[in-house]
Amino acid sequence: MDIHRILIVRLSAVGDVIRTLPAAKALKKHYPSSSITWVVEEPSRPLLESQPEIDEVLLFPRKRWAEGMKSARGIWRIIGEVWGFVSDLRSRRFDVTLDFHGILKSGLISFFSGSPNRIGFDRRSTKEGNFLFSNAKVKLPEERMSRFQRNFSLLRGMGLEVKSFHPSLHIPPRDREYVESFFNKISTPPRKPLIAIHPGTSPKTIYKRWMPDRYAELADRFISELKATVVFTWGPDELEWVEDIRREMKEPSILGPRTESLTQLGEVFRRCDLYIGGDTGPMHIASLMEIPVVVIYGPTDPIVNEPLGQHKKVRKEVGCNPCRKRSCKELTCLRIVSVDDVFKAGEEILSVKA
Repeated sequence: MDIHRILIVRLSAVGDVIRTLPAAKALKKHYPSSSITWVVEEPSRPLLESQPEIDEVLLFPRKRWAEGMKSARGIWRIIGEVWGFVSDLRSRRFDVTLDFHGILKSGLISFFSGSPNRIGFDRRSTKEGNFLFSNAKVKLPEERMSRFQRNFSLLRGMGLEVKSFHPSLHIPPRDREYVESFFNKISTPPRKPLIAIHPGTSPKTIYKRWMPDRYAELADRFISELKATVVFTWGPDELEWVEDIRREMKEPSILGPRTESLTQLGEVFRRCDLYIGGDTGPMHIASLMEIPVVVIYGPTDPIVNEPLGQHKKVRKEVGCNPCRKRSCKELTCLRIVSVDDVFKAGEEILSVKA
């Protein structure tokens, strides 16, 4: 293909956008003179705008449009905005569109982009009739694969075979300075190894959280047995959860800074020797910062949600996992994971790194 203008469609959620980013970086590596535009929803916009491989970010304001459609007057206004959005897309004359999302709305965006080459997944790997809007369909293998590898596979529609590629997340200078300032203000310099523990999850995925008392015991063991420093990182609505864990600890720990962006969080991880946490977006951010990762899996699929790079998975098969039962109260799959299981995994990684 003679490629100058590329459109990527991956709308949400943040974790899935993060796992699509390496494929976009691989595209830029193979087509360095191309211009890459990404259509995305609001939560992931700042992250994409901070990455030099992404030349332009177009906002798909789904929530605002959905809200506007609730009134008769709003419907006409939204119709006008949608028409303007489509016209703007078509005016860019994309050479190729890659639909990493695979649902109806992403398929429509791909189709209305007017691109002559619209690459998507085949019928088996998409939803809501998405495959109808692609004119080049990539077939995935029958076996399960990580989201990272799935996204790399879509590049086959452009003739690219990407099997091993581990790009770093770009951290803007202002975010490096913000985190540098935080660590400089700590009265006692952190001892090595420096271990980041991220015990929280989004409010919608509390069913993926390991027990707080076990995080407290785990952190105490790393500090007392390995003479490590533990820094707890946290996101929106997670501060109280983290503070409860720290209050239950016997050893002193560091409360990480209030981060205003995923790149600031990534900079915290970059300074660490190990990351420990559940299956979350921050875990994938840590993997893109090229530090070893220990992931505590409960209900989610450890293959589909595998991180890039060096990692260890801590998981027990209990018969009902993986599942997506967000209302589960038993959480047997997480309760069966012991502190010793996670500690040994972290200790093994640190011994190899040393």
